[in-house]
Amino acid sequence: MGDYVKIDALNEDALFPAYVAAPSDNARAAIIVIPEIFGVNAGIRQKCDLLAAAGYLAVAPDIFWRFAPGVELNPDIDAELQEAFGYFGQYDADDGVRDIEAVIHAIRKGLPGQGPLEKVGCVGYCLGGRLAYMAAARTDINASVGYYGVMIDQMLNESHAITHPLMLHIPTADHFVGPEAQAAIHAGLRDHPKVTLHDYAGLDHGFAAEMGNRRNAEGAELADARTAAFFAAHLA
Repeated sequence: MGDYVKIDALNEDALFPAYVAAPSDNARAAIIVIPEIFGVNAGIRQKCDLLAAAGYLAVAPDIFWRFAPGVELNPDIDAELQEAFGYFGQYDADDGVRDIEAVIHAIRKGLPGQGPLEKVGCVGYCLGGRLAYMAAARTDINASVGYYGVMIDQMLNESHAITHPLMLHIPTADHFVGPEAQAAIHAGLRDHPKVTLHDYAGLDHGFAAEMGNRRNAEGAELADARTAAFFAAHLA
């Protein structure tokens, strides 16, 4: 089980919360877990706890802190799904990547009760997958992973700035990221020396959720094993 800490916003006189799960021994590195549009809910906290059990300091920032602080939503409940879509419509991803940079700085300085860690990765889901791509292009994060990231096809002009390893998991039946967007991502990134792409035939958006109706256990286990190996290689 983890706890919440406050992090200084970047170039703002504000603090925002983040859920932190720490390993029982010294952390090998830190991984920022960037939520979907459902906030730091039970599934995201579980992902942090699993990363902590694997030896990482896991930090999940509240990405909606500016207008819906502390929100936790269940994608299997339609009213909460629609609420999440509303928050997505309000969200400024440029603010989001600055928040990720603030978390990177805080980790490298040392979070409360933790020593400083130089190696920092991130893993994001849905909107968080887009932010993982943006973090790879706009920050000095050491390694990034995005699951079913949305709107990456609209940001391929930033790919030249990616200087650290990036892995993207792409379900081919994603009803939010259609075939044309997937084709654009492959065309724009497949030859990039720092980018690795994995397709998951027939799987849909949210297939790697920790819990709920969207999860596909076989696909999630495969993707998560690839993510674990990626971080082991690049955060050592």
